[in-house]
Amino acid sequence: MKIFTILLSMIALGLIIYNFTKVNFDGPFEGDSIIAVITIVASLCVIIMMAILRTSKRIEQKIKERK
Repeated sequence: MKIFTILLSMIALGLIIYNFTKVNFDGPFEGDSIIAVITIVASLCVIIMMAILRTSKRIEQKIKERK
């Protein structure tokens, strides 16, 4: 599970970097730039969700160790 979350986070980071190059900063909400901005936001959400998942699994593991 840990490898999966790290791999998914790396893919999301790659998408952020790629789409950042596609954004037209003169008109970021026009044409293909809006698609790139949406993809960047979605990738940031994936990274945050994977961080939450890793943290919850770590907490779950510590609770099991106490029992």
